[in-house]
Amino acid sequence: MGAWPVVPRGLAGGLAGVLVVALAGCGDSSSSGTGEPESVVDDVDLSGVEISVGSKDFTEQLILGQITIQVLQAAGATVEDRTGAGSTRAVRESLEAGATDMYWEYTGTGWLEILGHQQPVAGAQEQYDSVAQEDLQANGIRWLEPAPANNTYAIAVSEQARSDEAGAVDTLSDFGALLQQSPELATLCVASEFAERSDGLPGLEKAYGFSVPPDNLVTVDQEGLVYAAIDEGKACPFGEVFRTDGRIASLDLRLLEDDKTFFPVYNPALTVQAGLVDQYPELEAVFAEIASALDAETLRELNTSVDVDDRPVRDVAQEFLEDEELLSPQQLTK
Repeated sequence: MGAWPVVPRGLAGGLAGVLVVALAGCGDSSSSGTGEPESVVDDVDLSGVEISVGSKDFTEQLILGQITIQVLQAAGATVEDRTGAGSTRAVRESLEAGATDMYWEYTGTGWLEILGHQQPVAGAQEQYDSVAQEDLQANGIRWLEPAPANNTYAIAVSEQARSDEAGAVDTLSDFGALLQQSPELATLCVASEFAERSDGLPGLEKAYGFSVPPDNLVTVDQEGLVYAAIDEGKACPFGEVFRTDGRIASLDLRLLEDDKTFFPVYNPALTVQAGLVDQYPELEAVFAEIASALDAETLRELNTSVDVDDRPVRDVAQEFLEDEELLSPQQLTK
């Protein structure tokens, strides 16, 4: 599926426009005075539209959900906040059932976990095109423009554990060898969803030809608990993490190289019931511009602000929208 074009934010042309600006001085409250829109929703009116926004229950998803809520509210929509609803399965089922209108999903997750394919598609654009086309045709779910960030899984080890006991474990193949040679040093901590997903631990074990024994596996309910466990290093010197998580740097964790390239590309994209986009096609352009600002470094900084600096998700989302000039200050204070 091709991406919808981004609505240009260029200057309003014409001598009449110049004369109006000259006579009006500063112009009206919705314009910068140059004819250039001040936000991505200046030409969007969703007044009276009721939209529910969901998300999974980890930090990045909460941030993306809050960004979406604030943008829709700035456009006049009445938004129901259904963020933090739980696992991939729970949030996706809510979308398919119509209880939720939209949430941010990851292309690799969509292709492998939701659509049930066994192998990822090579190439970020190709992966997006494949999942977007099939999900629209099969389920009536439209994938809007993806962000450039790749929030793929990784296995991390604390530098302390690596220097004290784990030794020169630099790759996932090295981790498999450590499981064979010194299993007492190779305990792995994972979130419960990762322990069950085909693109998680079961697929990883198959791709690398190792098996993590039950005594070497610690499963926790929430992703956030994994980071603290790795940092402590005793119960879990190794653990499953997200590459865009800000705690990787703050806890001095080292990511093992995926030397067999098992993990697919996970570009986040807003997934929406197709009927809603058909009725309000301007959503495509609005969120294409938002997605383009979400590269890996930006997402990592947003995650760090919440998980490391302990800032409220709503404030972090609002600051992002203001710094990127996606919403005007007046719209952010509504």
